[in-house]
Parts: sequence; structure tokens; C-alpha cells
Amino acid sequence: MSNPPSRWPQALDQSKSQIDLFDSSKERKTYENLADLYTLITATEHLERAYAQDAITQSEYTSECNKLISQFKIAEKAALGSNGMTTETFMQIYQMDCPRAADRLLRMGVPEPLKTSDGSGNVAVTVAETVQHFITAMDAVKLDQRAVDELQPLLSDLMNALIQLPDTPNDFGPNQQVKKWLEKLNAMRAVDMIDEDDGRQLYHDLETAYSEFSRYLKSK
Repeated sequence: MSNPPSRWPQALDQSKSQIDLFDSSKERKTYENLADLYTLITATEHLERAYAQDAITQSEYTSECNKLISQFKIAEKAALGSNGMTTETFMQIYQMDCPRAADRLLRMGVPEPLKTSDGSGNVAVTVAETVQHFITAMDAVKLDQRAVDELQPLLSDLMNALIQLPDTPNDFGPNQQVKKWLEKLNAMRAVDMIDEDDGRQLYHDLETAYSEFSRYLKSK
């Protein structure tokens, strides 16, 4: 792992009243990207706390959480992509006490699910969206897309659709397969790539999950 740049903000030095952060526009952009990442992690932590305390509705939480998850991978790539540092290390350096955000952004990758008893019309829409997300994800893998920041949003969208389906069992195979890959990708940096073997395995797992999903629909 690369060491942090020598001119990184002295986050732990509380004795200085003013810190000269940058000497050029390039350095300024670096610190702005770091600030964006810090802000997104902090915002996610506050959102998770608010949801846990019933301070916001499910729909408000889901909408904002999806937005933050989407923005996170972009901000992570911009801030840390060139120096080899992980988000976990970044959070340690800046003493970020954000366990809920770390779990949501680095492990889960999707908002907290809530099963609903939607009407048949909404279920039909959800099924159609799920099918489309399966096809989009499998096509991406077949076309040799291997970058984390390309695959993670596709699997996140698929997972979001799957968890909206009513009456699926807790151990529903497609959910477990997609969740496994989301956790793997979320543990990687946005600029990382899965290798060819992982790509073949991901396609196989998506194909298997789609087949099980189709069997589930036919049984209803």
C-alpha cells in the first residue's frame, strides 16, 4: 500500500490554527476530492442514524441512500484512485467514527431492504425491472466489463429490484448470489478490476440466479 502524499492535510495536528494545504491547482483538486469523499461518508452515517431512529420515512431513506451509494464509488475513485489507499485507511487517518456508513458503503452496497405488500400492478413493474437488471448485468460481464465502478452499480440496481419482490424466502437464492458479489465488489476500490476467472464465475452465478428467479415466477 502506498503511503499518503507528504502534503496531505495534517488532520491529526490540532495545534495549528492555519494549514497551507496546496501550492497548485492540481493539489487543490486533490484536497477537494478528499473533502467530497469525507462528506459522503459522513452524510451516509447521519442518514443511517436518522433511519434507525425513525426520523425519516422508508421512501426518503431509500431514495437518499441510493443516491449516496452511487456517488460514493465516483468520489472514492476520484479521491483515492491514484494513490493506492483504501477507504478504510482513509477513515482511520481522519478518525472517522462512522460504522454504519462503513457497513452500508463498503459491505452491503444497497439500502436496508423492507418487504412490502404492493398491489399486483407494482409487482409486475418490479418483475419487469428485475428481468431488465439481470439482462443488463449479464450483458456487461459478457462484454468483458471488469472494473468495479462499472459492475457495482449494475449489481446494486439488481439487488434493489430483487429485495422489492414480495413473498420471497429469506434465503432466496438470487438474493444471496447477488449479495455475495456486491460484498466482494464493495470491499474493492472503484479502480480495481476483477480477473478473468472472477468474470466467468460472476456470469455463471448471475445466469444461475436468473434461472432460479424464472422458476420462482413460474411457480406463482
